[in-house]
Amino acid sequence: MAAVQPTSASGSPMSGLARALMQAGRLTPPQADALNKKAIAEKSTFIDVLLAGGTINARELAVFCAETFAYPLLDLSAINPEILPPKAIDTRLMATQRVIPLAKRGNKMSVALSDPTNTQALDQIKFQAESTVEPVIVQHDVLLKLLETLTKSSTQTVLEMTGDEGDIEFAEEESLSQAQGAAAEAEVEDAPIVRFLNKMLMDAVNMGASDLHFEPYEKFYRIRFRVDGNLMEHAQPPTSIKDKLVSRIKVLSKLDISEKRVPQDGRMRLIVSSTKTVDLRVSTLPTLFGEKTVMRILDATQAQMGIDSLGYDPDQKEILLDAVHRPYGMVLVTGPTGSGKTVSLYTCLNILNKPGINISTAEDPAEINLPGVNQVNVNDRAGLTFPVALKAFLRQDPDIIMVGEIRDLETADIAIKAAQTGHMVFSTLHTNDAPSTLTRLMNMGVAPFNIASSVILITAQRLARRLCTCKKPIDIAPDLLLKAGFKDEDLDGTWKPYGPVGCERCNGSGYKGRVGIYQIMPITPAIEALILAHGNAMQIAAQSEAEGVKSLRQSGLVKVKNGLTSLEEVLGCTNE
Repeated sequence: MAAVQPTSASGSPMSGLARALMQAGRLTPPQADALNKKAIAEKSTFIDVLLAGGTINARELAVFCAETFAYPLLDLSAINPEILPPKAIDTRLMATQRVIPLAKRGNKMSVALSDPTNTQALDQIKFQAESTVEPVIVQHDVLLKLLETLTKSSTQTVLEMTGDEGDIEFAEEESLSQAQGAAAEAEVEDAPIVRFLNKMLMDAVNMGASDLHFEPYEKFYRIRFRVDGNLMEHAQPPTSIKDKLVSRIKVLSKLDISEKRVPQDGRMRLIVSSTKTVDLRVSTLPTLFGEKTVMRILDATQAQMGIDSLGYDPDQKEILLDAVHRPYGMVLVTGPTGSGKTVSLYTCLNILNKPGINISTAEDPAEINLPGVNQVNVNDRAGLTFPVALKAFLRQDPDIIMVGEIRDLETADIAIKAAQTGHMVFSTLHTNDAPSTLTRLMNMGVAPFNIASSVILITAQRLARRLCTCKKPIDIAPDLLLKAGFKDEDLDGTWKPYGPVGCERCNGSGYKGRVGIYQIMPITPAIEALILAHGNAMQIAAQSEAEGVKSLRQSGLVKVKNGLTSLEEVLGCTNE
């Protein structure tokens, strides 16, 4: 025989919580019946109507339920949401039944709820999680607040972070191939994701960032910008959007969105305005918790700013210009990744880029698009390596050749032979300073005679953050200035070092933009003699210093003296 469901005086099913409160004398039957009818009329729940009426507050109700039903009582406000078990039960079930999974141990799950008589919720959790449910009583208002946070859709969060921005264009955006399928197209055409990525890109461009990092982790997903050489966190969108965001980036950069096991490289072009476009180089990398994506912003206008904007001292600028206007020879630019070597090289090429000059470059990849220059992307898989490209250039009647990087003996040999046969050659190397570049070439296996007869100038460089206009003079002890590399005659009292302050223009950092620090070393007859005698980097450095070549530290100290950057910045990016 079926059990009879208890009803109120009006014949409506009575809430289990209402019956418990009546049995305990906390509600009279008329009160319970009135609240029950109101809940039905408003399509609400008995507990919501009960607490709204003020007959009992949320704290009192939680204590009553814990004592009456012999369940533990928990202060839910003390729980860190990040430690809750992810995806233990469906988000929709959590929202509709007002329950939150607290912990799972073996086949037992602790669940927070405010109405222990909601047996329907307990049964659904038991079925879905395939676990024995252990109820824990919490305050109803705190439960609802946490539920709102946990069940808030990622779409809503992304839209809130995006605001009203997001309408920008991409050049040559291709539709998904048929092989990728309709499912993939639906995944990346999510409007909130499109708007969110557009906003991140525009924020990065407006802030002058050089790189964007999209980084997935176990508990969170963050986006960082590199501004003036420093990484700073810009946003933490929901982790649930990470796959869609990467797919959107892959589509724009013409990568395979179905391949998530190996790194991929691509590029895209962002149309900022009718007069400005920005190229972005994209790299994806599989990590433990998803694909990390890094986008490097390649602004072609940087190469057209002119040599005066790069920060060369007047004497350094004169030596560099004299070398690049020579009819043949090799100019090498050295420094770590991100030190501005490409911008320096392209600034020189832009100076030489005339209708009567044939310029060819081989890069991996070409970072800045310069009209009038024949640019080639090397492709090792296809067999288009630096040596192959260089050999092809020599059959293309070149005047000037730029090699993205000298990585091996074969590339070095061909570049040097090009410099010896009437061509101007520009290239880069990864060395710490100008003198060590010569020993690096020798260690590669290049004959000293070939180095001495081809290389005409080496410039080493670093980028230091430029002080914002909010800078202020600071006092630094003379002994610290001397230890940094200043000489006694420099401390004549006619100048003071400046330090960062921080304002709205520089986002409180005290720095805005960057300034180059350079070591310009021409290859003189004395240095040629050292090269032919297999001299080491220390001997070459001593000779160049005797000839008046400033080290990177000395060049940096000039920038400190002129108030362009701080002593801390120079010490941080140079060795002595």
